[in-house]
Amino acid sequence: MIEKINLNNILFIDIETVPETEDFSQIDQEMQQLWEQKTQYQRKDDYSPEEFYERAGIWAEFGKIICISAGYFTNKNDIRNFRVTSFIGEEAKILKDFSNLIQNHFNGAQHLLCGHNSKEFDIPFIARRMIIQGIAIPAKMNLFGKKPWEVPHLDTLELWKFGDYKHYTSLKLLSKILGIPTSKDDIDGSQVAQVYYVQKNIDRIVTYCEKDVIATAQIFLRFRREDLLIDEEIIHV
Repeated sequence: MIEKINLNNILFIDIETVPETEDFSQIDQEMQQLWEQKTQYQRKDDYSPEEFYERAGIWAEFGKIICISAGYFTNKNDIRNFRVTSFIGEEAKILKDFSNLIQNHFNGAQHLLCGHNSKEFDIPFIARRMIIQGIAIPAKMNLFGKKPWEVPHLDTLELWKFGDYKHYTSLKLLSKILGIPTSKDDIDGSQVAQVYYVQKNIDRIVTYCEKDVIATAQIFLRFRREDLLIDEEIIHV
C-alpha cells in the first residue's frame, strides 16, 4: 500500500526537546514535588529527582521543544527533490510556525505526517505543548474521535514492527541495517540538553534534527524499494 502513496503528500518530521529549565532548582517547589512523583518508578533508588532531571525533556509536562525539522518531496516528472526546513526560537513561535506549515501546505485529505516513533513521541509531544502554550492543534494532529484507520500519520517504527508491538528499533539501528549512510559525528538524544544549555549551539542541534528527518525519508524509500536520495537532491531551506 505504501508504494501507492504520492511522496509529495507526506510531511516528514522530527523534534528535539530539552528540560524546561537548565537546572532542577529553577522549577518551583510544587513542580519539583510533582517531578519526584512522576518519575518515582523510573528512578527507583538509583537517582535522586535532581540527578534524574536531565531526562525531563522526554515528558511534555516538564520539557519543551527547541527544534522542529520537517522535510517534504517536491517531485515533478523525473526530477526528485527533498526540501528540509527547521523551526527554532521561542517554543510558542516554533509551534505556531510549524502549525502554519501544516495548515497552509499539508492540510488536505491526501496529506500525511511521518516520523520515526512519531505516533508515540513527536506528535503527542507537539500536541501537548500546543495546549500548554495555548495554540490551536492543527486538524492533522487532533486525533480526538478518530478511528485508527482514520489517523493521517505514518510511522517508520510501526511499519518496521509488522504488528510486533513489543519490538523497538532505533532510527540509527534501522538506518544501519538498511544501508542508509549517516554521519559519524552526530550528537545523540542524550546530549541535546547539554549542547543547548551549556554549549548554546542550536545550529548543531538543527543539523542533528534535520539529519534524522532525512534518515526517516530514506527509510521510507527503502520500504518502497526505491533509490535513496543523493546529496544533490536534498535542499536545505
